Amino acid sequence: MERRPVVVVGAGPAGLTVGSILRAAAVDCVVLETESREFIETRPRAGVIEEGAVRGLERRGLAAGLLARAQVHDACEFRFGGERYRFRYCELTGRHHYVYPQPLLVTDLVREYADVRGGDIRFGVREVRLNDLETDRPSVSYLCPETGERRVVHCDFVAGCDGARGVSREAVPARLARRDYGIGWLALLAEAPPSADRVVFGVHPRGFAGHMARSPEVTRYYLQCAPGDDLENWPHERVWAELRARLGAAGARPLAESRLIEKRVLDMHNYVVSSLVFGRLFLAGDAAHPTAPIAAKGMNLALHDAFLLGDALVAFLTGGDPDGLAGYSAACLRRAWDYQEFSEWLSGIYHGTASGDPYHAATTLARLRRLFTSPAAARAFAEQYLGAADAC
Repeated sequence: MERRPVVVVGAGPAGLTVGSILRAAAVDCVVLETESREFIETRPRAGVIEEGAVRGLERRGLAAGLLARAQVHDACEFRFGGERYRFRYCELTGRHHYVYPQPLLVTDLVREYADVRGGDIRFGVREVRLNDLETDRPSVSYLCPETGERRVVHCDFVAGCDGARGVSREAVPARLARRDYGIGWLALLAEAPPSADRVVFGVHPRGFAGHMARSPEVTRYYLQCAPGDDLENWPHERVWAELRARLGAAGARPLAESRLIEKRVLDMHNYVVSSLVFGRLFLAGDAAHPTAPIAAKGMNLALHDAFLLGDALVAFLTGGDPDGLAGYSAACLRRAWDYQEFSEWLSGIYHGTASGDPYHAATTLARLRRLFTSPAAARAFAEQYLGAADAC
């Protein structure tokens, strides 16, 4: 019978961070992942990381690659009404954003957990099941990819870090509070260098557009579209024509147009579970509160959860201190709802001019202008945009 103090389900940023925190404290665990190592190290995902999250990774010895290679941004840019408006958030707060694509962070975390700290991670597992979660003897079973046999790992706790569609979320009989925005974003990766030295938000009557550098050779773009839109409606020529129109402004550099290496439609919605704890199962990241990329908060929330959960498990398993686990759900939900509220507000800014309602469009432009005329409004926006300053 195999037994570990903790089974971590999911090898994303949250699961790998929890695993690394446990390994650093000499707490044994195993990480189960349905995909291959190559897959999780290459799938396109978010890239904006808050300074508080970076400091949390640094405190735990998990930020060396990020600090060496990430881009540091001190401003973003809004484009509306044919003009460019630079928003210098570092001047207002003294804080930065880091741009480091999630595949690079996951690669760093896998290496640290498995190769450096000797952690046990099992890729390609199938049909994961969570058992006896409401007892003091839970277990996790899965089909071994090599033998096809069902294996069982008994444990004290399960960390559910396997995303919105994973088995961990399905195991929790919690209520959901859900918000559907009624819009879609066409998510694009272009094999082209960035066309600006900062994140750019285009607020346009034809819909929102976004420009985010991912590397010197790859740029992420977003285009507002209908929810569930057919990719056949977005051939190469139309994509670049819309990007030129929605991101166009006086004095702006022309877009570096090139081959699109990713194209998919994201329906904008969020939800939050009413509790992140069910018996001996603790949810983290998208398993608890998947967040639309409107405010670039998803990976940051996942890391925050992981810091709290990893530290709480270590405190209990090494010193018998139950306080961290007892307060885990409430602490995570406070930040999750704060970020949800900002996402809701920012969605109004991004999409209001394309609403088809002249009143809504005009009030959206008034809000935007206020960011560049009112120091108080600018500072409030900067603090929410950059996220919590504290490093967990």
